[in-house]
Order: sequence, then structure tokens, then C-alpha cells
Amino acid sequence: MALIVLAIGVGLAAGIFTLLLHRSAHGLQDILYGLTDESLSAASNLSPLSLLALPVGGAVLGFGTREAMRRWRSPVDVVEANALHGGAIPLRDSVLVCLQTIISNGAGASVGLEAAYGQAGGGFASVIGEWLRLRRADMRIIVGAGAGAAIGAAFSAPLAGAFYAFEIVIGAYTPAAIAPVAAACLTAVLFARLMGLEAYLIALPGAKAITTADYLVYAVLGVACAVVGIAIMRAVTWLEFHVRKSFVPEHIRPLIGGLLMVPLAWITPQALSSGHGALHMDLGAEVALRFLLMIFLVKIAASTVSLGFGFRGGLFFASLFIGTLAGQLFAGAIARMPWLPVVVDPSDAALIGMAAMGVAIVGGPMTMSMLVLETTHDFALTSVAVTAGLVASTVVRDTFGFSFSTWRMHSRGQNIRSARDIGWVRSLTVGKMMQRGAETAPSSMSVEEFRRRFPLGSTERVVLVDATDQYFGIVETPKAFDTTVKPETEVGCLAIMQDVALEPAQDVRTVMKIFDASEADDLAVIDDEGHVLGTLSERFVHRRYTDEVEKAQRDLFGE
Repeated sequence: MALIVLAIGVGLAAGIFTLLLHRSAHGLQDILYGLTDESLSAASNLSPLSLLALPVGGAVLGFGTREAMRRWRSPVDVVEANALHGGAIPLRDSVLVCLQTIISNGAGASVGLEAAYGQAGGGFASVIGEWLRLRRADMRIIVGAGAGAAIGAAFSAPLAGAFYAFEIVIGAYTPAAIAPVAAACLTAVLFARLMGLEAYLIALPGAKAITTADYLVYAVLGVACAVVGIAIMRAVTWLEFHVRKSFVPEHIRPLIGGLLMVPLAWITPQALSSGHGALHMDLGAEVALRFLLMIFLVKIAASTVSLGFGFRGGLFFASLFIGTLAGQLFAGAIARMPWLPVVVDPSDAALIGMAAMGVAIVGGPMTMSMLVLETTHDFALTSVAVTAGLVASTVVRDTFGFSFSTWRMHSRGQNIRSARDIGWVRSLTVGKMMQRGAETAPSSMSVEEFRRRFPLGSTERVVLVDATDQYFGIVETPKAFDTTVKPETEVGCLAIMQDVALEPAQDVRTVMKIFDASEADDLAVIDDEGHVLGTLSERFVHRRYTDEVEKAQRDLFGE
């Protein structure tokens, strides 16, 4: 009950942060581009001079980021925090991400504010959780609730926000998390509606009835969206990698990205920002396929350039916008094939494409399906969205294996595939498990002296060290008492595992692999200079790992 009450407070804060971030970014766009009541991406006429906001915003972002990185490391986002750090997010990281995203989106870069929304809600929850000293499991739940509440408030969609928390931030549907997450999302959405924050998506479903054939057709659309989604994620990472390898200083890259965005904005303002206004304008309108294809390609290029050159933000709403374009292009392509016995409604296809592309890039098939449901209130269309989303998810998972957030972390050395908690694996290290005070002996000691010092039954194994007191190997005590071994023989001749040892920083999974490869029962633990710190047995490692897995399972289900 206390966690639910805390979640309500976090949800209220998430709603407030969402409102402030939304108005800050769009207020900045209004100032820079001279907008009145229209959205940047739907602007009918932008002066060429106003597009200088892109490189200027990039310069401000680049130099500001350089100063921040001099003092701090790269900021931790909510997915990484829940996967690796038990939900802990430093306050300065959340502030930095929000400021960077506001500058990026406010300057017109093709990125969304959803990264800032989730970071603000989850980051606030993390600070409160650390202040209250919550348990690891409760901390992860409250961080997920805060992030999901912010997303729910942004879209005025509590179900979508709740499933965002489960699928993207917490990494599982857990009984213990249902009530806190739901409470936070409902509170945030109610507050946002009370304050007049309009939903981003207002779409009406087509009048065409959903048939069995439609499921098959939209499954093909799900495959197409998966292919496009993978291509976008790889393109962003490829460009980011080569930009980082280039001679261009890091603080100059956003400025160059802003300059590259200018010609794309000349082609169509729909390339700017995340595309909220453009989605409203294009959805259901009678637009030529060539124009839709142009917007589709320009928007992908704009998002790739923005993220590749260092603008901060995400692909959440951009993926939804690109998905609506993909759906309309798909419907248009079907209409040009009169020999096919199916008719696809463009509005329905746009919404299904939105869900499938969102699943392909962001992840969370139920998140996107609930977004369609709360947007259209059409259960039949939602069931098709579930089908297309699951198809897209399956294709991406089997051929690529990552969502955009986890893929970017993977490309930077963090081997995680979801927000599932694996932080305890990294924290369970050799240094915490090893037994100190190992029995040691010089490798030059004679077998006769060894027998005298370590009588049979006193110890099973002895760690040997060389003349410089560095690790030499392990000798099993019974072997030294073998009658075939001459008493004057150096005990070092009986040593095994001479090239295998553990280090204190290695985690439990790494250790288990080493034990499997070496087929050893015990291994020595050594420091950087080769001195013996202790020993560790395979039996103890497996017991500790099993205990931690069982504890994680109990925390997962709230037992």
C-alpha cells in the first residue's frame, strides 16, 4: 500500500514534468521559428533565416555537452538504470538529458521529447526511492512507474504508459508492479488532462470492417515495418560510429548535424521536430504517394542525421510518424495492384503501420497496441495492431535482437537486450565470493617437506607460488602422497591450473564459463600483479548463483 501511495505521488510529479517539458520545448520552437498556433512539422511557411536555429541549437548543445562531460560521465537513462544499476539514476543525469532533449527538439532536430519525459519521470522516482532507501525490486518498479506515467501523460493514454513501463523500463509483467504502475499512470494522465495537455494522436478508424484477410495483409505490413525499423537503427548507429571516428570534435558535431538538417527542412518542414503536427496533417488526407514517399525518406534521413551527429532525443514519436507513412504507402501500393483480392483502408493502414513501426524500433508490442486502442477506441483495429506488432517484434527479435535503446547501449559496450534486471549479476563478483586466507606453499618445496607440512586430510588443495611470490598453480594434496612420486621431487611438478586463475572484478557468469572451460573444482584468485588473494570453488559459485536467481524471482513476483 505504501508503494502504491508513493506511485501516486510519482505519477503526479511525472505529469507536472511532462507538462513543463512540453511547453518548454514548444515555447522554444515558437520563439525560434515564429510559430503561433501551429506545430513546427506542420508549418506551412518557414523563413530560410529561421532554419539557422538548427546549427545554432546544435552549437549550444555541443558546447554545453562538452562542459558537462568534463565534469560527469555519460548520463544513465531509465532503461540502463533498471537493467544494470537497480534503478539508481543520479539527479544530474536526468537534468542533463532533459536539457539536451529540450535544446535538440526546440531547435527543430528530428528527435522526440519522449526520452526526456521518461527520464524526468523515472529520474524523479529514482531520487525519491534512494531517499526512502527502497529495496532493489521496489526501486525498479517505482522508476518504471515514473517513466510510464510520463509517457502516459504525454499521449493521454494510461494503458500505453503502463505497458511502456512493463515492457520497456521494467522488462517484465510482474504482479507486484501492476498496482503501482497503474496508479502512477492514471494519476499522471488525469493531471495532464486537467491542465489541458492535449493528446498527440487524434485519429479516427476507417469504416471498413476487419476481415480474416486483413490479418494476413497487415502481417505483411508488420514484416515490412520490421525491415525498415532495422534499417533505421543500423543507419543511425553506422552514422554515429563513423562520425565519432572522424576528425570532427565532439562538441562541433551537433552544429554540423544542424547544417545538414537545413536542406532537408527546405524540402519539407515535416522533417523537423518529432512530427506531431505532420502526423495530424498527413493522416487520412488525400496525399499523393510520391509526396508521402518523399516525406518518408526525408524523415528517415532527418532522424538519422540528428541522432548520428549528437542531438539528444529518441525515435519514439518519430517511429510512429514514419510508421503512419509506411502504412499509407503500403495501402497505396496495394491499391495499385488490382489483381489482389483485398482492399486496404489508408487510415487503418496508417494506424497499423504506426504500431508495427513503433514495435520494431521502440519495442513493446502491447504498448503500441494499447496506444492504437486508446487513440481509436476500436477493438477490432487493435486486434489487427496486435497481430502486426507481434509479427514485427518476432522478425526484429530473430534477425536483429534489440530495440533502439538497447541497440545503442550494445553498440557502446553494454551487452543488454532489455530492461530485465541483470545488475545483480555484475555486482556478484569474485571478490565478494572468494575465500581468503588460502593455504600456500613455494613451488620449489620438496614433496617430502610438503607431506610433512600438509598431512593427508588436512586440506584438499594447496596454492603454489614461485620465488617472487606470484601464482604458480594448484596442487591436489592426495597426489603428493602418491607412492610413485619421489620425496625429493619439487612439488611444482605436480601443479595444475598453472595458466588459469580468477580476478576479483570478474562477475559470476564469467566465472562459471571459466570453470566450465577449465573443468576445475577450485581456482585461485589473484590480483593484477599475480599475488594470491584467495580461492573459489565451483560448487560455491553455483550455489550463490542459484540463490540470487531465486531471490530475483521472489522479488519479481513480490513474494
